[in-house]
Amino acid sequence: MSTPLKYTRTQIALHWSVFVLLFVSFVSHDGIKDAYRSFMRNGAAEMSVGAYVHIIVGIVILALVVWRIALRFTNTAPPEPKGGLLGLAAKAVQFILYAVLVILPVSGLIAWFGGLHDAGDVHETMFTLGLALVALHIIAALVHQFYWKDNLLARMK
Repeated sequence: MSTPLKYTRTQIALHWSVFVLLFVSFVSHDGIKDAYRSFMRNGAAEMSVGAYVHIIVGIVILALVVWRIALRFTNTAPPEPKGGLLGLAAKAVQFILYAVLVILPVSGLIAWFGGLHDAGDVHETMFTLGLALVALHIIAALVHQFYWKDNLLARMK
């Protein structure tokens, strides 16, 4: 099988959908925190639209990321632009980002529906790590595009 020059339309749609949904999840996280606080105070959560949005978006992110990972195993990816140590670092960041994008919603669901406080702590940690990895991913893509000028972003258009 020949190596494609870019990702498939489905992979691209999943990539950008997860990005947008992560933003929605970030914006709606206050709603779920408020609901959790009310649950701890009153024994019943006062659910807002933001809390429902956060839960639903988390479930959708998990489904899309699992789909994306499955496609990664069944479709050939474009060649990596850099080898050596930078290529290895890129693969490591990509692997960790995928792991975080699975652990983040799973830990949130376990914390919310299972009532496990430790899972909530994992969720918060994964959230912070996820933000850092997304920022690193964006910076690396911009470095490729504007410093190395290797047109890396064309693979995801």
